[in-house]
Amino acid sequence: MAQVNACHRFARISATKVRPFADLIRGMTVAEGLNQLRYRPNRGARFLEKVLQSAAANAEDKGARNVDNLKIVDAYVDGGPMIKRIQPRARGMAFLIRKRMSHIHIAIDAPELT
Repeated sequence: MAQVNACHRFARISATKVRPFADLIRGMTVAEGLNQLRYRPNRGARFLEKVLQSAAANAEDKGARNVDNLKIVDAYVDGGPMIKRIQPRARGMAFLIRKRMSHIHIAIDAPELT
């Protein structure tokens, strides 16, 4: 069982905004997953859709046939590093603003590549 991977590291979006969509498409075929993500109005769905298209293109490049019927084996989102900014607050205090990043990973099962 061969797997084809794609990832978007250091994506400028919080992992909590993308995770529900990764849970949604896990176990679907590539065509079903793209269909589910295409009509979601969320920015996190756009990020995941791009990574899924990249994984499908990677599978096609490695010689997989009928890419739309390949199954999404694994889709997960990890937290990445944070860009930290300081916002001034009342009475001379400072408030830390965390601009979060995430790492988006997708693995597709391509059995004919073994």
